[in-house]
Amino acid sequence: MNDASAPQKSLVRFLILPALGLLAAAILADVLGRAAGWGALGRGPSDSSRVALTFDDGPSPRTLELLAILERRDARATFFVTAPACAAHPELLQKLLDSPHQIEAHGRWHRHALLLTPWQEWAQIVWHPRGAQAGALLYRPPYGGHSPLTRLLARLAERQIALWDVESRDWTDADAPALAQQTLARIRPGSVVLLHDGPAVTPELLGLLLDGLKERGLQAVTLAELPMRRIGLRQGLKRIWASYGG
Repeated sequence: MNDASAPQKSLVRFLILPALGLLAAAILADVLGRAAGWGALGRGPSDSSRVALTFDDGPSPRTLELLAILERRDARATFFVTAPACAAHPELLQKLLDSPHQIEAHGRWHRHALLLTPWQEWAQIVWHPRGAQAGALLYRPPYGGHSPLTRLLARLAERQIALWDVESRDWTDADAPALAQQTLARIRPGSVVLLHDGPAVTPELLGLLLDGLKERGLQAVTLAELPMRRIGLRQGLKRIWASYGG
C-alpha cells in the first residue's frame, strides 16, 4: 500500500511545489514592486510647493478637454499613454507630443504583468510613444502590477518604473466633488496623483483639484519638474501600510 502511494506522492510534490513557488514569487513581486515600490520612482520632495498630476490610459476623446483645462490654469501634467490608444487616436497623440506636458509609456497592452509571457512583458516595457530617443524614459505598469521579471526587464530596457502615492479613484461611480475632496485630503507637497484620461468625471475632477491645489499654494508640474525620487525603505513601508493596513 505504501509502496503504491509513493510515486503518487512524488508526483504531487513535483507538480505542487513549483506551483507554490511561482505563486509565492508572484505575491512577493506584487508586494515589493507595486505596494512597497522599493527602487521605483515615487513622490518628490516634501519641502517643495510642487505636485504632479498624471493621467493613464490615453489618449482618448477627452484628451483635448483635459489639455484645455490645464492650459487655462497654467498647469502641466504627465500622460502615460498606451499603444492601442495611440493607434486609435494618432492626432491626439501628436497634440500631446506638441504640448508642454510630459508623455510617457503605459505599455503595449493594458494588462497586468502577471498575465503576460516574459517576451510579451519585454515588448510591453520596451515600447514608448517617443521611440528610442535619448533621455530617461518612464514606464508605468498597468495597475502598477509587477511580475517577478518586471524590474529586471525594465533595467535591461533602460526604463524607469514610475508609480504614484495618491489615487483619485476617478474610475469609480463617485461624483467629482466627492472624489476631489478625498483626493485633496491625501495630497501633500511632492505627491504624484493618479488620474485617468477617459472617464467622464475626470475633466470636472481636474478642475476641482487645480482649484484646491491653488488654494494651498501648490503648483501642478510634470514628473520631470517635480522631480520624482526613488522609493526607499521607510516610504515603501508606508506604502504597504496604506495598501494593506490603512
